[in-house]
Amino acid sequence: MTDISLTTSERDRLARVFAAIASEAGVAVMEVYASDFTARTKADSSPVSDADERAEEIILKRLEAVLPGVGVLAEETVAREGVGAARASTFLLVDPVDGTKEFLKRNGQFTVNIALVEAGQTLAGCVFAPARKDIYFGGATAWTMAGFSAGQPIAPADGTRLRTRAYPATGLTAVTSSSHLDPETKAFLAKHRIAGVTAIGSSLKFCLIAAGEADVYPRWGPTMEWDTAAGQAVLQAAGGCVTRPDGSRFGYGKSAEGYLNGPFVAWGQAPA
Repeated sequence: MTDISLTTSERDRLARVFAAIASEAGVAVMEVYASDFTARTKADSSPVSDADERAEEIILKRLEAVLPGVGVLAEETVAREGVGAARASTFLLVDPVDGTKEFLKRNGQFTVNIALVEAGQTLAGCVFAPARKDIYFGGATAWTMAGFSAGQPIAPADGTRLRTRAYPATGLTAVTSSSHLDPETKAFLAKHRIAGVTAIGSSLKFCLIAAGEADVYPRWGPTMEWDTAAGQAVLQAAGGCVTRPDGSRFGYGKSAEGYLNGPFVAWGQAPA
């Protein structure tokens, strides 16, 4: 598909559409979460459950109705079929359960991620944490709703505006992965004035920065594009940014790398 042109209001409307789709998928996720489910191991040795597959089926069906003809790169479909041919410039990224390890631990730190990418950049996205009942979505602007239950509808005016905060004089609050804390990340933290570190799973790390509860998220460990696009969309809509460690642009559509991300740093404001 060729590029699509969206106004700022259309990007915001689409983010709400993604939130409604994520809400519906969240029902299936929470049904599995509440059951005596078992996990399986995929070819890449990562875990998967019925929640991933049921949620992805719902999301793909709804996205085809909303954006017919727009290609989708979805984690479980890729696991079964591979990445296939390179995406067009405009495509969707879906992670039906980001943080499957957290899902298996039943700690609530998992999310449903949906994002639209064009020309390497995120245009709109939604991150829904159904167990925590928190939803975040953004296009040109970012919004959140607390106490949001899976299956709940979203009206055009629903939500509280999200904005990142100015960096505190006392130092930055960093968020890191609860499953991956490598030497490079530790070195980054040692080089900056860090007042505190919070470890949390999934794309919630982007959302904590977007909500002004943290300031920076460094990541050297491996991630895929569907892991990060929705969170980046929300963060950017809230006033933050995501760069490579050298400050250069962090983008999407890396077909030559199999859509594998390199290192990045998510910031609440300009890089400190």
